[in-house]
Amino acid sequence: MTTTVPIGLAEETEIEAYADFVTGAPTPVRESLGIGSLRIGSALAFAIREDPSRFFNRAGGFSTGELITADVPAQVCDFYREHGVPEGAFMIAPPLLPADWASTAGKLNLTEGSRFVKLGCDAETTLSALDGVAALDPELRIGPVESHQADEWATVMMTTFGFTTPAMIDMAASCVGRPNWHQYAVWEGERIVAVGSLYINGECADMFGGATLPEGRGRGAQSALLTARARTARAEGCRWLVAETGAEGPNDHNTSLHNMLRTGFEPLYERSTWLWRDR
Repeated sequence: MTTTVPIGLAEETEIEAYADFVTGAPTPVRESLGIGSLRIGSALAFAIREDPSRFFNRAGGFSTGELITADVPAQVCDFYREHGVPEGAFMIAPPLLPADWASTAGKLNLTEGSRFVKLGCDAETTLSALDGVAALDPELRIGPVESHQADEWATVMMTTFGFTTPAMIDMAASCVGRPNWHQYAVWEGERIVAVGSLYINGECADMFGGATLPEGRGRGAQSALLTARARTARAEGCRWLVAETGAEGPNDHNTSLHNMLRTGFEPLYERSTWLWRDR
């Protein structure tokens, strides 16, 4: 099978998920965290001034139909600077980088950072592949997250990734029940041990925020969460699914990547993160 997810749509779906996750938070949370956003054509940039990780200071969604001229990243860098964040990132698919990108990156002091694998698949193909995935540990159960479970769900997701700022956990919790979002969790008894979200963007859906506590790993939790989200995406009429995870180096093993490959996802491309730092 050759995945045919349009590159522009894959990038758009990812950044729209992040943007809604961040900027859709209630006003008091946005003000507490210092959340800001900027749209330039198809591209979106946003920043969280009180996020010590700087992970959410990012720009993406660059389209195949728009030329990335030097003034676009320059505007984003100005936005980061004016918003008071010390670092921000650009997520641009390799086929969309302009021929003069090296020159633009040099002028704006952008440096190449971490690499991520962009994955995609046809929803029907994934559902077929899921038939051969190992079953969930019988001591675990999976289900959708309800509003009264939002805080626990958000705490598991954010702290597993290292985001411990209380207001950022509140930001995550606020997306439970929001339009275009579906959240799932895996429980052991009454305790959530793994989580995953799905963001719907028309015909394309993004697998967002899969995380598992140490005691839940190796027990089929993330495969079960991928299955539940793929079925929901198909029920919502999505044609494609996309996801992203860290690229592997020569001596690295990314369990998340291999879970997705087993469930029908295909690598679309590896994408470098281009970092801007205020100097």
